[in-house]
Amino acid sequence: MFDCLIKSKAQPIGLDIGHSVIKMIQLSRQDQTICVEAAEEESLDRTLESGSDKWRDQVIGVIRSLYQRGGFKGQEVVSCLPCDMLKIKSLRLESDWAKADEETTRSEVARRLGLDPEQDEIRHIVAGDAYQGDQIKNEVIFFGIGQEQLNRHIELIEQAGLIPVSLDTVPNALFRCFKTTLRRREDQDVVSVFVDLGSQFTTVIIGRGQEIAFVKQIPIAGDELNKQVSTRLGIPIEEAVAVRDRLRNSGTESIDAETKRAVIDAMDSSIENLAHEISLCFRYYAVTFRGQHPAEAAFAGGEAYESTLMDALRRQLGVSIRVAEPLRGFDLTRANFNRRQNPQMCEWAIAVGLAMKGLELNKAKQGRNEQRQEVAV
Repeated sequence: MFDCLIKSKAQPIGLDIGHSVIKMIQLSRQDQTICVEAAEEESLDRTLESGSDKWRDQVIGVIRSLYQRGGFKGQEVVSCLPCDMLKIKSLRLESDWAKADEETTRSEVARRLGLDPEQDEIRHIVAGDAYQGDQIKNEVIFFGIGQEQLNRHIELIEQAGLIPVSLDTVPNALFRCFKTTLRRREDQDVVSVFVDLGSQFTTVIIGRGQEIAFVKQIPIAGDELNKQVSTRLGIPIEEAVAVRDRLRNSGTESIDAETKRAVIDAMDSSIENLAHEISLCFRYYAVTFRGQHPAEAAFAGGEAYESTLMDALRRQLGVSIRVAEPLRGFDLTRANFNRRQNPQMCEWAIAVGLAMKGLELNKAKQGRNEQRQEVAV
């Protein structure tokens, strides 16, 4: 989405600017193996308001630091539009909607997204045929962002000394990270579920084969859990984050039973609400497409290591739950990963999906160059 390709030799870097962490990863392809050439991450100050001048200055400084110490090559990046900037809306349209008056369709979609059809950016994915009573319509997922917000995001990357060659969304990056496992003929009708448990939003993606069929952003995620723990224990947000980290890694750091119980109780209502919202996504998909039900859901993002959350999801969703492994099968010998704490490395899924977009862009560009050479000959 939102591509503006620039000629380059090095593969574009996947740049995931999250609310609490920034990740950068650069991949290469050696025959059939994907290699991690460089990878770095650094946490952000959670007390700064996202999008504020102080937050932007911090992000610029962190990106520059990561680039310098990570051994990255080239300046081109594929970045992700922040979830709080992006607007997503699924609409059921007539089967011939694409042939209808384009201006009217765009105006209607922009109105529903709260955007300006003349200035703001809108893209779409056709999810497939959807059932509405006895009628069959097109389910279309629209993504939109205000032009001013888009420009500020691009400026942020450029001020860090990098060149954005493509901008993507969390749903597309997450699905791209895992869809390579769905290339066999028998996988074309498989229903897959991927969930990113982030800081501000939980993003649910349901796909059929290699196509996205459903997307939803749920405003219940790690930040809300941290606030609940902070309020319940009467401690600052930073301490709440540290306590939750200790609880997740109780095998290496002790935490008393009373504090553990208080933390779990504080998160309980938000966790149950999130599990319920995700279960509603499953129901919507089943009713809309009347297709095969998912048997498993893969969870990515830093909050996927929260055992209390994962246990609640297992109880409510009625499907197998697993922590995703976005770097499984990759050659990691050149990257300095510390895998002792979180061996699945599921928090890297979005960054990996962005870097894989970079591989696709360069492959497409190489193909076009080869065609030009053939014509010249």
